[in-house]
Amino acid sequence: MPSATPQLYQYSHVPETEENLDWADLATVDLSKYGTPEGNTELAETLINAIRKKGFFYVTNFGISQEAVNRQFAYGQAFYELPLEEKLKYVPDLDSGNYNGYRPAGRRLLGGGIPDKTEVWNMATNDGHITQPLPNLLSKNLPEIEGFAKDLHDKVLDPLNHLIALALELPEDFFTKLHRWEVHDESHLRYMKYSKFSQEEIKQLGDGLWSRGHTDLGTITLLFRQPVAALQIKDNETGEWKWAKPLDGSLTVNTCDALSFLTGGYVSSTIHRVSVPPKDQQHVDRLGLLYFARPQNDLVLNTIDSPVLKREGYTQNELERGGHKVPTMGEFTILKQTWQQKKRDGYEPDEGREIIPGFRGKYHT
Repeated sequence: MPSATPQLYQYSHVPETEENLDWADLATVDLSKYGTPEGNTELAETLINAIRKKGFFYVTNFGISQEAVNRQFAYGQAFYELPLEEKLKYVPDLDSGNYNGYRPAGRRLLGGGIPDKTEVWNMATNDGHITQPLPNLLSKNLPEIEGFAKDLHDKVLDPLNHLIALALELPEDFFTKLHRWEVHDESHLRYMKYSKFSQEEIKQLGDGLWSRGHTDLGTITLLFRQPVAALQIKDNETGEWKWAKPLDGSLTVNTCDALSFLTGGYVSSTIHRVSVPPKDQQHVDRLGLLYFARPQNDLVLNTIDSPVLKREGYTQNELERGGHKVPTMGEFTILKQTWQQKKRDGYEPDEGREIIPGFRGKYHT
């Protein structure tokens, strides 16, 4: 039997904002329709249109109970309530691109010279198991946490990968074979905390951003719904920034760098940022629960051989077009994580820095 669930943070249940925000109009992939030829065809079309036009979409009816989701939020809350000296025992070598464990707040200066207040706890599932050192409150619940990550892989990631393969006219198991649970990759579960800013700090920020626009480095990112509005996405078609609405019982999903490489840019890596919440939610912290999916470490990120990509003219990614060596997923992960995690005074020092030949790191405002 799992141990008693820790008390949930109050802000897990704060009311949604009443402000009239410019919400993104995102498609929904309803997995209750998944599993029949007709349903799969409909969902594959919905999915490929969503990730090409917007890059973000919702997933509903994915077969994981809200109780199970709430328990993970509770474990995240309990972790962040630990004393700082305890959390600091689990800091990896962040400057060398290692990321599994704890990343403390204050590693970057935001607008106006304000230190960030973002804390991150990552748990990777190497060969199907979380093997890194854990604090006792997580290690005693490890089977439940691993089981939750496996449910995300089996009930969400596998169906989405199947649907993308169908949309690209590939063998149905093409992408699922690249994301096998038992094969070593860099997929991981994350508890993420954005602590609130004072009104004076918000004024000093200037740009109103907790995190500038960026892309994720894997294939797909899954974000569980929580009611504090902060996520904004850059529309692939118009270039406008829109708020992502917290939709009840949903996952918010975005496409990432590796999927863009693999599809020759047919699927874009979606630019997104994290804003200071609207005024009626600025008094609370924001706790995030995410899963970052990445294909196996030894996969070379060449453009795949897809009939759709050939017809549409997407036969080379930017690395291949430039005649550059194409890295493996594992190599790219370490190099981009090193660029992202480096402790720095602001974003500007590393803006546009070459991460690998033919690919530069970019932030977006």
